[in-house]
Amino acid sequence: MENEFIKQRFHVTRRHFLGKMSLGLGSVALGSLLIPDLFKSGADEGAMLAGLPHFAPKAKRIIYLFQNGAPSQLESFDYKPLLNKMAGQDLPASIRMGQRLTGMTSGQASFPLVGSHFSFKQYGQSGAWVSEIFPNMAKIVDDVCFIKTMHTEAINHDPALTFMQSGAQQGNRPSMGAWLSYGLGSENKNLPAFCVLLSRGRGNGQGVYSKLWTNGFLDSIHQGVQFSSSEERVLYLKDPQGRDRNGTRKMLDNLAELNAMNYQEFGDPETQTRIQQYEMAYRMQTAVPELSDLTQEPDHIIKMYGADCLVPGTYASNCLLARKLSESGVRFVQLYHQGWDQHGNMVGEMPLQAEDVDRSTAALVMDLKQRGLLDETLVIWGGEFGRTNYCQGKLSKENYGRDHHPRAYTIWMAGGGVKPGLVYGETDEFGYNIVRDPVHVNDFHATVLHLMGLNHEQLTYKHLGRRYRLTDVAGKVVSGILA
Repeated sequence: MENEFIKQRFHVTRRHFLGKMSLGLGSVALGSLLIPDLFKSGADEGAMLAGLPHFAPKAKRIIYLFQNGAPSQLESFDYKPLLNKMAGQDLPASIRMGQRLTGMTSGQASFPLVGSHFSFKQYGQSGAWVSEIFPNMAKIVDDVCFIKTMHTEAINHDPALTFMQSGAQQGNRPSMGAWLSYGLGSENKNLPAFCVLLSRGRGNGQGVYSKLWTNGFLDSIHQGVQFSSSEERVLYLKDPQGRDRNGTRKMLDNLAELNAMNYQEFGDPETQTRIQQYEMAYRMQTAVPELSDLTQEPDHIIKMYGADCLVPGTYASNCLLARKLSESGVRFVQLYHQGWDQHGNMVGEMPLQAEDVDRSTAALVMDLKQRGLLDETLVIWGGEFGRTNYCQGKLSKENYGRDHHPRAYTIWMAGGGVKPGLVYGETDEFGYNIVRDPVHVNDFHATVLHLMGLNHEQLTYKHLGRRYRLTDVAGKVVSGILA
């Protein structure tokens, strides 16, 4: 009777009461735009206030120069003279040990070993071996930590690439940048925490897809923002013709009210995310054009990166833009450079690919260093797996190709709390198996999060009844590379 009296007197129903309650939550969502990092959505007991790491970080930001297609470690940084001496001889069964091969070489009658066509020299105090096709990277070896023992279970491009980017071989998992955005928030309220840059080399390319920078099951505010290769680096950011900033501001205010009403009615947390995304786009209208104007860089910087840095969409341009984004507080800049899939024509294609990336990669490290930013910026260079020590198909004196090799490959890191001038891990004299200090993809992810002040076991998100993390149920920090 009392409940009936309340309904009649105040016209309060369960639906009405919950609706009014959600209006209060909607107000909180709108208010959080003023202090965006005050709350974290989707949090469980492992989550933190955004921007607050688990412990003091070594690095504040990451620039990941991903070489899509898998550059050969045997033509770059893992010198194996035995392969030249044994060229044409079959890979010993005792070395291969019946390990899995791709469908492209599993049917070969023999596996003829092939050494690198390119010469190697040792450089710097570290004595790191570097191929002749990377003369500029050879100059920065004492700032670099080479990891020669990366390995993965994935043997084909798509699952290996997805694994390196998200910690899982299947899609729809949050990418590294999304996890960092979720865990640490944004450092610059006028820019996204996670930006993506794409370029294409002159070799055989493998595709990249938006699932590689997806937010997965995290709020969509954590998805990577892809920059275009055109002069308009973020599409649809400009006001349409006939509308000025004041008009856009009024439109967004009205739209925020409508979204708040929508949230009041349905309680969908993505509505709050949508409000934040519109506000971010509005702020980016001022920040992005200034950042993406590389013509204002001094002549000595243009000379350092090379003239191509003024051509939007080139690797050199993206390296310089990555520096500017990172310098402005973007937490994670992901650069994908396609064209490293040399199943054949290694002699013809690999030098062209190296030429595309060598100068500007070295310039990025030197530029960060001269600005005092390298210590707080982690730079990563590498692909999704390595290349076989044997030739794919028939071995030719003039040319050769290499198949996928997930058991051992080389990446390098610089700055951001890793030991400079270090060569970590060792492969056997055939460059086939790891003999010392293996580093799995899960270990790589755990270490990257650690350098950013995050415990990979504590950075979790509850989804469909299970707590997920970037490293899934594995991974350990590679303490041997930490400064």
